[in-house]
Amino acid sequence: MSYIIKTNQLTKAYKGKEVVSNVNMKVKKGEIYGFLGPNGAGKTTIMKMLTNLVKPTSGEIEIFGEKLTNTSYEVLKRMGSIIEYPVFYDRLTARENLELHCEYMGYYDKKAIDTALDLVKLKNIEDKSVKDFSLGMKQRLGIARAIMTKPEVLILDEPINGLDPLGIKELRDLFSMLCGEYGITMLISSHILGEIEQIADTIGVISEGKLIKEVSMDEIHKQNTEYIELAVDDMNRALYVLADVLKLKNFKAVEASRFRIYDTGISQSEISKELILNGVMIEEINKKNHSLEDYFLTLINGGGISA
Repeated sequence: MSYIIKTNQLTKAYKGKEVVSNVNMKVKKGEIYGFLGPNGAGKTTIMKMLTNLVKPTSGEIEIFGEKLTNTSYEVLKRMGSIIEYPVFYDRLTARENLELHCEYMGYYDKKAIDTALDLVKLKNIEDKSVKDFSLGMKQRLGIARAIMTKPEVLILDEPINGLDPLGIKELRDLFSMLCGEYGITMLISSHILGEIEQIADTIGVISEGKLIKEVSMDEIHKQNTEYIELAVDDMNRALYVLADVLKLKNFKAVEASRFRIYDTGISQSEISKELILNGVMIEEINKKNHSLEDYFLTLINGGGISA
């Protein structure tokens, strides 16, 4: 297996308190790795260590098969990143900002600026200063800057912040294209689990500074099973119908008035009929699948993964 990024017992402490603890992560070449975790879990700190913005307290980082050190300048040239919020020279235009980036990166393909701006769909902004950009436009410009030099690895911290649904879809398509057609390996953190679910090959789940699971999306999908979700007006009466009338064995209450039914061989219409005959009002009944969100929340809450 070819790994572009590997960490070994990666740890970062501030004032004696560990914010990242013994993280061993592996990012395969050519994949999109979704990095998931609550706010404050340590995602950004790890990304800063991968890009040499923060030095580890202990542990090692290996990128492109080389140990990352204070003098890993050539390694860093092969990477693009957005960590936290992209920062620009606000009184300059987008093009002027990208020209400056090319200069200090030693990258002199001027056509790359037009290509990058076109890929992120920043158009008709030639005379507009970055200070007049919306948050979404700045995010797009940050991504343009990150991809302009054709990096082999992209590290993007919450790259779809500030974007509307159309903008999110456009960037999702862009990320898939960059990975599929250009072979760029991507490490993307996001709190929008549904977006990560649509593009990631592998996810890493981090909580309280510890990497608690690294798993392929294929494996998650294999674990997913269909279930019927039911919302009712009378929890106790519904419980009686499900257990004593329908004789169901595999169901659970997930909220004050909501059940998930995992029994196979029973239809929504059968359940609805018995509930109505027994005076239970159905507020909602749908067939669903476990999602990445279900998987993530189960891990974060310390439970096992069940079908």
